[in-house]
Amino acid sequence: MERFLVIVFSAAVGVGFFLWFSQAVKKQSMREYIMSHQWLLHPNSICYWRTAMAVVGFVLYFFTAYQSIAIFIFTFAAILDGADGVVARGCNLGTLWGESLDPLCDKLTYLPPLIGFAYAGVISIELVWILVVIEFVGQFFARRILTWIKFSGAANNFGKIKAMICFGLVILCALMDKNPGLINIVDEVLIACIILSGASVVFKFIPNRLYADILSALNFSCGVTSLILTHHHYFAWAICIIIVGQLFDLFDGRMALKHGGTKYGPYLDDIADFVSFGLAPAYVIVQKEGSLAWFVGVIFIIGVAFRLYRFIAMDKKRADLPDGIFNGLPSPAGALIVLGAALIATPGILWGLTIVSVVLMVTHIRFVHFGRVILKQIPKPVFFLISASIIIILSFIFKTKDTQMFGYLILGSVTVYMVVGRKWIQN
Repeated sequence: MERFLVIVFSAAVGVGFFLWFSQAVKKQSMREYIMSHQWLLHPNSICYWRTAMAVVGFVLYFFTAYQSIAIFIFTFAAILDGADGVVARGCNLGTLWGESLDPLCDKLTYLPPLIGFAYAGVISIELVWILVVIEFVGQFFARRILTWIKFSGAANNFGKIKAMICFGLVILCALMDKNPGLINIVDEVLIACIILSGASVVFKFIPNRLYADILSALNFSCGVTSLILTHHHYFAWAICIIIVGQLFDLFDGRMALKHGGTKYGPYLDDIADFVSFGLAPAYVIVQKEGSLAWFVGVIFIIGVAFRLYRFIAMDKKRADLPDGIFNGLPSPAGALIVLGAALIATPGILWGLTIVSVVLMVTHIRFVHFGRVILKQIPKPVFFLISASIIIILSFIFKTKDTQMFGYLILGSVTVYMVVGRKWIQN
């Protein structure tokens, strides 16, 4: 309990400082102070300071009895990872060296303690060294190649989310080290870090204009994989894969707007949406509830098909429909209602919620676009923190195999979106 309170206190102080600092940088007086004290507050200087703090925290934790102080120092150093970006953007102090320095300092902050915890028996040694290899291949070899071919070496969203999870993983290991009786999910979280680290390296070599199509293709692959898993009655895994597809779908449109795409991109996106958010959830209904569920499954497929057709053929051409506003509940949210209900509800309730989902999709009730409207209002550090938290929560659910908790989490998430999506329009 003492270790948990130390972690909560450290996180509260660190987040409070970050929020204060983010607002302070917006003031002219603070920007002038930063410009006159760049040796201390330049983004690159902040990187050096937080790396030094991480070294001090490492020594205190593994070689002294001052572990609580070490946790506080490390937590503060991890939160400073967002402060350098705030200064770089607020004071226009970004540099090419800083693009490489920031992810390098991230690695030097969280990799040493992970190695320490591995040899202390808290986390898998093999998995930690796999992460170390991927991280340094990406940092030194991949970045040198990127420099030769004149590609940007800046961290992408995969890398930022991975770094956030790795910082949290170190804190989680410290909690497990003091309380070994807790449910151990550190290896599962570490596997997520390895996957994100690999994706971060790979996506650096892909031309920006292909991002949207690749994400749509990955969404389509998730839909097909879900159909296969559902056929073998691995419902929780099938639903998880659909949710992963929704994450890909969330970003493919944003990447298309930001970087452009190919002429086949919109068609691929529509096909992927129909498979992942129409066919795959409908097949979950059918396989989970037997032959009588075919009728409800077909209704859901027709509802999703109509929703996609109306969006493509009509809503996109409407002048009275503001940008970022959906006419009817978007099909990914409609799919979440069905998927959450499939994990926790009886057949009758599942069928009823499926009909509710279809009605919400085909009516003219308006909802804001989560990616283009809501996400834009969320500060990037908060978004990365939310993404990291979701992955850690999913790791806990898979470790405990609590499918009902998974179902409630899904239904709770889509309910929050619908309430916020409606309130945003009314405001």
